[in-house]
Amino acid sequence: MTSYAVNPLTLKANVETALQGLVQSCILALDELTVVVDAANYYQAAKILRDDSTCCFEQMIDLCGVDYSTYKNQPQTGLRYCVVLHLLSVSLNQRVRLKAFVPDDLAPVMPSVCDLWSSSNWFEREAFDLFGIVFEGHNDLRRILTDYGFIGHPFRKDFPISGHVEMRYDAEQKRVVYQPVTIVPREITPRIIREENYGGLAN
Repeated sequence: MTSYAVNPLTLKANVETALQGLVQSCILALDELTVVVDAANYYQAAKILRDDSTCCFEQMIDLCGVDYSTYKNQPQTGLRYCVVLHLLSVSLNQRVRLKAFVPDDLAPVMPSVCDLWSSSNWFEREAFDLFGIVFEGHNDLRRILTDYGFIGHPFRKDFPISGHVEMRYDAEQKRVVYQPVTIVPREITPRIIREENYGGLAN
C-alpha cells in the first residue's frame, strides 16, 4: 500500500457510512476490505460505492461467481452461489470487495451492473456460462467460453471434471462431432516414500 492510499480503517468507516443499513458484514483482513450485502441491495450498494465522494470506485476490476457447496470440504450451510465484485478507486487509490449471495440456489438470478461499469459485460457472461447465474438486465447474456450447445455449467462443484461430452474432428464427415466422454474417472493417490532420517532429522 502506498503512502497516498486511504487508511484501511478510514476506508472501512467511509464505506459503512456510505452504505448505511445495507451492510450485512464489513470485514477488514490483511488490509483488504470485504463488504457483504443482501442480494436485494446488491445493485444499490454497487451504485453508492461508485458515486459516493468518499468511495469513488470508478473501475470494476473483476466480477466472478463462487459456488460455496462443500466450501473448505465442509457441508453447505446457507446459500450456495455468490457474486463477488472487486472495485478500484483510481482517484483515491483504494480497493474494496463487494459480495452478495444469490437468493435462489435452483434459479440463481442477480441484477446486472453493466450500466454502472461497462467492463462487467464479459465478466457477467462468464459467470453465467460457468456458474449458471442469470444477470437480469444484461442486454447480451450468452455463453462466452463454452459452445452455444454446451449443457451444464463447468465451474459448479457438482459438474464432473471430465464433463459429459467430448468433441473431435471426424475425417469422414469432415466436421467436428460430439460423443460421450471416453475418459474413465479414477482416483490417483501418489506414492509417498519417507526415508529414515530424511533431511538429517531423527524420528
